[in-house]
Amino acid sequence: MIDPRRLRVLRALAEHGTVTAAAQALYLSPSAASQQLAALEAEVGHALLERRGRTVRLTPTGVVLADHAARIAAQLEQAEADMAASSAGLAGEVTIAAFASAITEVVAPTVAALRKRAPQVRIRVKDAEGHASRRLLIDGAVDIALAVEHRDTPGQNGEQLLRKPLYAEPFDVVLPADHPLASAPELALTDLRADPWVTPWPGNPVHDVVMRACEEVGFQPRAECLADDSRAVCALVSAGSGVAMVPRSALHGIAFGGAVVRPVSGSRPTRRVFTAVRRGSESHPLLQLALRGLGDQAADLSS
Repeated sequence: MIDPRRLRVLRALAEHGTVTAAAQALYLSPSAASQQLAALEAEVGHALLERRGRTVRLTPTGVVLADHAARIAAQLEQAEADMAASSAGLAGEVTIAAFASAITEVVAPTVAALRKRAPQVRIRVKDAEGHASRRLLIDGAVDIALAVEHRDTPGQNGEQLLRKPLYAEPFDVVLPADHPLASAPELALTDLRADPWVTPWPGNPVHDVVMRACEEVGFQPRAECLADDSRAVCALVSAGSGVAMVPRSALHGIAFGGAVVRPVSGSRPTRRVFTAVRRGSESHPLLQLALRGLGDQAADLSS
């Protein structure tokens, strides 16, 4: 019989690409992970890994078994959810991974609301930018991930994750207060093609939205400053380092000083945020409670 613990190692290898990264995700040593994989090969009687120098890749048989491992993991998640649903009352812990502005605008208010409505439920939160929240979810380090749609988001991890839209919000332009267009009621992105820009780092989903929006109207922004934190972006704009586009909720509570905020005319760039859970866990009552709470707090953010 195949040991499901070894299937977990194979699934981690398929997801992370190297034995070292898979071992790190599972809090194992690389040698322990390698031993588990060797034992799994012996159990099934087939070569699952093809070794090329210091790297390994899954054989076709390994790919098939890794796909089964993902479905088995989902079934185990479903079993845990069904057992939790059959018990009386709600008590326990839910861990949520989200990016900074979603924590401020959605997750933290959800925590506050649930402390009153369901004080026996503890919500733990991890700050995770870009794709990091989905990685934490797949690795079992969190129960719910909040993430942003990205060029390569559609279809990713479809076997393992169940996604649901949470909210969508427009981007606004942030300009230095002495910019020639600072008094305009709204701005077209083409008005800013000659300006230097302040953008997040490549790999940040917000960077992708900014680049794509500018490309769609015929130019590539000249990024002279890079910062992932929205407060830092606005501070650099206030200092005259360039112009920026920032998701509207990320601007809440920022003291702009030497900057002004203007809406984008025409078709507005939009950030679309979704929740994700591991497939099979969606009926767990604690997760349902947390997801409802997130949905309630996010309702006012959608435009």
